[in-house]
Amino acid sequence: MKKLLVLSTALTSLAFAAQADVTVMSWGGAYGAAQTEAHVKPFAAKTGIATTMTDSDNPATPIKAMVEAGNVTVDVASVEYADAIRLCDEGVLETIDPASLPAGADGTPVADDFLPGALTDCGVSTDIWATIFAYDTTKFPEGPKTAADFFDLTKFPGKRGLHKGAKAVLEFALMADGVAPADVYATLGTPEGVDKAFAKLDTIKKDVVWWEAGAQPPQLLADGEVAMTSAYNGRIFNAAIGEGKPFQIVWDAQIFENEMYVIPKGAPNKEEALQFIAYSTSTEGMQAQATQISYGPARKSANATPIMYKDGKTLMGPNVPTAPENMANALGSSFEFWVDHDAELNDRFNAWLAAN
Repeated sequence: MKKLLVLSTALTSLAFAAQADVTVMSWGGAYGAAQTEAHVKPFAAKTGIATTMTDSDNPATPIKAMVEAGNVTVDVASVEYADAIRLCDEGVLETIDPASLPAGADGTPVADDFLPGALTDCGVSTDIWATIFAYDTTKFPEGPKTAADFFDLTKFPGKRGLHKGAKAVLEFALMADGVAPADVYATLGTPEGVDKAFAKLDTIKKDVVWWEAGAQPPQLLADGEVAMTSAYNGRIFNAAIGEGKPFQIVWDAQIFENEMYVIPKGAPNKEEALQFIAYSTSTEGMQAQATQISYGPARKSANATPIMYKDGKTLMGPNVPTAPENMANALGSSFEFWVDHDAELNDRFNAWLAAN
């Protein structure tokens, strides 16, 4: 009888283990919805592991606080590339062995299938996204074409939306001022270059509406609060194609980077989190996400065949940052630069913002 009781207890423990819940923290809005449809729901259906999505304006901030407080309630988080590197260096994240990831659907080994930079010690890229700017075509039928047009309040009058922070704003200002993408970070690494970026921002400062969450730019455009705004490209695509808004993306001076899935140190369900990441960053997982939102897959095998948007009629190729025609004057965000300069440049940015 005692042996039966022990066996029953063991089986009960296994049953509870199989029911471990995985909590994924992402950015909300169209992006969080895309990951929910492409990753969270099908993973739960395939494995039987209950998986839920929770939103944050920037998941890097709360997961660091959780780890430092010793109270981690999130298993997987979607973070920007620079944050994946920084948090890994700070010991906030679990390491992820590439050997735990599946080969490409065509058999290509992991190391060869992922695009350069898509694998780090603690992160696996889910997609390549970009900060672009967009405008309301009802206000400008001919439309702005370049980053310089964004700063031209005479030719294109109206309020501008910009992200409230230094990253992707200072680079954009420099490119609008004529600095070539290849020279942006060398320029921004000098006091004169920083002054140059802020001087360009000075020209529109009084007409800027500052946004903090990714869902805000399309809403600012829809409400007529701005005539054009910087934004994450997938948010504008979703509003224009998914919701029929009269918005147009301008790809000139786009700033692109990898988005990463990471596991906070001390995640309550680490093994299940690893399973979730392996599933989501497979060829099929990346292609599934690309049917939901216009971010480029970070695996070669996922880009090998055309991907159709969920509407069944829009090809995603021309609508992702990595399309050749969209890369003509593009800048790859430098995680090395931002790991080194994030604090000082954001301090300068906040001081500039507070000044009259």
